[in-house]
Amino acid sequence: MNQLRIIFMGTPEFAVSSLEALVENKFNVIAVISAPDKPQGRGQKMTASPVKECAINYGIPVLQPTNLKSPEFLSELKTFNANLQIVVAFRMLPEVVWSLPSLGTFNLHASLLPQYRGAAPINWAIINGEKQTGTTTFFLRHEIDTGSIIYQQPESILETDDAGSLYNRLMISGARLVVQTAAAIANGSYPSIPQAEIKDLKSAPKIFKETCAIDWNQSTRNIVNFVRGLSPHPTAWTTINGKVFKIFRVNPVGILPPDSGNLKGERWQTDNKSYLYFPSMDGWVSVEELQPEGKRRMAIGEFFRGNKLVVS
Repeated sequence: MNQLRIIFMGTPEFAVSSLEALVENKFNVIAVISAPDKPQGRGQKMTASPVKECAINYGIPVLQPTNLKSPEFLSELKTFNANLQIVVAFRMLPEVVWSLPSLGTFNLHASLLPQYRGAAPINWAIINGEKQTGTTTFFLRHEIDTGSIIYQQPESILETDDAGSLYNRLMISGARLVVQTAAAIANGSYPSIPQAEIKDLKSAPKIFKETCAIDWNQSTRNIVNFVRGLSPHPTAWTTINGKVFKIFRVNPVGILPPDSGNLKGERWQTDNKSYLYFPSMDGWVSVEELQPEGKRRMAIGEFFRGNKLVVS
């Protein structure tokens, strides 16, 4: 494994487990590339990415280019003489970067490719009601998430999962897959299987705030999956009494609330004590956890101890 000279590229917490696993398994990570520091919080203090902080703890040099095609960055990158690059949760690389090492550049993706190519595979797998997802390592090529597959590891999606819990499991299993892939490349014996051509490919595009608005005219099951697929981040939302509420958890309601009638659409019912129900296309949905504008996340009962909603 010491014959490998690895440059690791990543930014968020999801990539930290993979970097840690490589270092702890004695792989020769000679440099890390991560996003530039960004201002965060009320004080807008410049903050390093989780991957940068991890690299510093291990004493690994860190590069933070703003332009991956700049001559200065490419010149500095070449001085490391890396023969393998590993990418986990990083931005799209230009060919001049991913084609540089002699052993190639591989990426960890949080789905079973070719399904759920794109920026948000964990969210979309839950939103779409999938029962299984997983992780994939694959070699980079021109089209995003289309390179030859090296290894895959399936992972069940539980009924109790939200995006956060599934994220945590895939982060850990993905780190193991990264180590397995790097070891196979070091040994010179690994699969490289072109991705299958599938008719019904499901994509995982980037999620924006508008994407997260709850459509209460969907089926109960679709609404439940939508909310848990966006929880805890970037979070589903709806408007109540003209204000935006983030919705973290909902459940189907087996028995209709009192005086519900045949209401459908955007109307909702509450006793301002213990429940907040929204009608769906085929039933009712109970909001269990929410976050009002400018306040913290809380259970519905706690919210009603200090707040009241006006039923129009």
